[in-house]
Amino acid sequence: MTAETLPVSEDHLVALVLAWGGPRLRDLPWRATRDPWAVLVAEVMAQQTQIERVVERWHGFLGRFPDVSSCARAPLADVLRIWQGLGYPRRARYLHETARRVVELGAFPNTLEGLLALPGVGPYTARAVLAFAFERPAAAVDTNIARVLARIAGERLTARQAQELADRLCPASDAWIWNQVIMDLGAVLCRPRPHCDECPLQDSCRWTLQGRPEPDPAVGSAGVSGRQARFEGSDRQARGRLMRRLVEGELAVTDAAGVMRVDDERASRLIGALLHDGLVGQRGGVLHLPEGG
Repeated sequence: MTAETLPVSEDHLVALVLAWGGPRLRDLPWRATRDPWAVLVAEVMAQQTQIERVVERWHGFLGRFPDVSSCARAPLADVLRIWQGLGYPRRARYLHETARRVVELGAFPNTLEGLLALPGVGPYTARAVLAFAFERPAAAVDTNIARVLARIAGERLTARQAQELADRLCPASDAWIWNQVIMDLGAVLCRPRPHCDECPLQDSCRWTLQGRPEPDPAVGSAGVSGRQARFEGSDRQARGRLMRRLVEGELAVTDAAGVMRVDDERASRLIGALLHDGLVGQRGGVLHLPEGG
C-alpha cells in the first residue's frame, strides 16, 4: 500500500471520521471502562455475536467474574454455564485459560507480543485491548473496519495490507477514539449494503468516487466476514442443544443424539470433538460439563 492509494491525505481522512464519529459514538458499556479484563470479555463476546446480545451478557458475565482472579478460581463448568446461549463455547474456555495465565503472570500483559501469547487472543483482539484498555497507539482491524479500509482504498486488501493501512491511519494520540469511530462507521454506515449518501467519506472513498463498481472491494478482502453459514440443522445448533442440556445436569451418552436431534453417527462425531476441546467430560456412559479446572 502507498499513500497514493487514497484519494485524499491521510490526515484529512482521519479528521473527517473523527468529526463524524465523536458526537455519534455508540453507547456501549465497555467503552466506559479501561479495565483490560472487562474489555477482553467484551471483545471475545462480540466475536460472531450480535452487539445487542453482548451488552446484557457482558454485564452478567462480569457480575459473576468481575476480574481475572475470580474467573481463574472457578471451574470451567461454571464459566460455560454463564456463557450458555452465546454460542461458540470454545471462546469461554479461552477466557478461562487466559484468566489463569494472567494470574500466573501477576498482571495483564500490556504489549502486543504479551497479549498475543494469551490463549485464543489473535491480532485483532490483542490490538483492541491495547487501544481500548491501555490507550496505546494500536490499530485494530475487525470486519467492520476492514470493510471501510477496502472501500476507501478501492481494492481488495490482504490481511497485511489492511493492517498496514490501519496502522498508517491510526493517530498515535487518539487511538482509543479513532478505533471506536471507524468501527462505528463500518457498523452503522459502511455496511455490506452501504449508506454512502450519509457517509462522511463519500468524497474521499475511492470506491465511491469510481461509481461503486462491482465487485465490491470489501468482498473477498481479508478480515471481512462473508455470509454466515445456515444455522438451522448445523453442527453448531446440535452442539448448542447438547451444551444447553448439560448445563441442567448429566446426560447418558445414549440419549445425546436425541437431545441434539441428529443421527447416532453424527452425534458420536460431535461429542468426540467436544471431548477433544475439553468442553464436555465423560464418565463411563455419562456426559457432563468439565469437572475441576
